[in-house]
Amino acid sequence: MSFNNLDQLYRQVIMDHYKNPRNKGSLEGEHLAVDMNNPTCGDRIQLQLKVQDGIVEDAKFDGEGCSISLSSASMMTQAIKGKKVEDAVEMSKVFSDIMQGKEIDKDMDELGDIQALQGVAKFPARIKCATLPWKAMEQGVEEKE
Repeated sequence: MSFNNLDQLYRQVIMDHYKNPRNKGSLEGEHLAVDMNNPTCGDRIQLQLKVQDGIVEDAKFDGEGCSISLSSASMMTQAIKGKKVEDAVEMSKVFSDIMQGKEIDKDMDELGDIQALQGVAKFPARIKCATLPWKAMEQGVEEKE
């Protein structure tokens, strides 16, 4: 697949998550809640996590922002559900490395839709948009511990 076709596919994946967000809404019952914003662009996210016995059993989000931040939240909540907390945090670190343009030793296919955001690394002003939900998740599970 050529670079242009791959770039177009990634844009479609991002826009699909933006227009049809997965896990948008609120959790019932006891859960962690983290509100975070990016004052430079106005992105705002409220992340809710249900963590039981070290496993992220459920994750929901709500918020306002650009297609990058809301798509990232949709992708992240999908990716961390059912994962051990330490695996979710490790995934966040890998995502942060990708956003910083670092080489990673992980098969990109393992990241699923998240790999569509790797092009954001070329636009430093948008990196905070993409990492906002991940930082909220890290903060939430850190507070839980």
